[in-house]
Amino acid sequence: MFVKSVMIPKEKCVTVQVGTIVSSALRLLEEKEMDALPILDNGKYVGMFNKYLLYKAHFYSKLDKEAFMEQTKVTDIMTNEDVFVGYEDVFENAMIKLHDFPVLAVVEEGKFLGLVTRYDAVEQFKSAFGMNSKGTRITFTSVESEGRIQKMTDVLHKYHASVISIVTFDETDKLFRRIVLKIENDSKMDRILADLEKSGFRVLHIDKEE
Repeated sequence: MFVKSVMIPKEKCVTVQVGTIVSSALRLLEEKEMDALPILDNGKYVGMFNKYLLYKAHFYSKLDKEAFMEQTKVTDIMTNEDVFVGYEDVFENAMIKLHDFPVLAVVEEGKFLGLVTRYDAVEQFKSAFGMNSKGTRITFTSVESEGRIQKMTDVLHKYHASVISIVTFDETDKLFRRIVLKIENDSKMDRILADLEKSGFRVLHIDKEE
């Protein structure tokens, strides 16, 4: 999955320009219910503005509220000038950076192309685990060895099981790997589980969604 596949294109983004005062930016944030606003300079990405930066800057300012709101520009308190993702980056890179800030700019050669948000990250996470489709989730472990995934898919193919998602964990563990498999509800589930066990997979948990 790449950033370009999930980003919000610039045409649909709400932005502010470098000369914008914070009172106008705050009003825009609240009207559009945004977590943050990208700051642009003639189409080039400059940084990010959000409420936390505003409140923090005002707390340390010697100006009263009204003066601060009308005299301070978004560029005076912006952040993430050098934190963004590229158009061709894999989405995993964006997920890591979204840990520290709710919105990331997508930038190529300095030009602002769009945004990715924590909401996008959560939606991709839900998709990876098949949370948008009902089925049976099976968690099991397997000895880390060549051909284990093939053995699992052979069992699924034998019973014509429809796979919704497969996610693996513990990639640094040299002995065991956890696998979360989600398949469509199937009347042959008992036989599928029995064959998985015979193939060396230890079933830990089963959750059937109706």
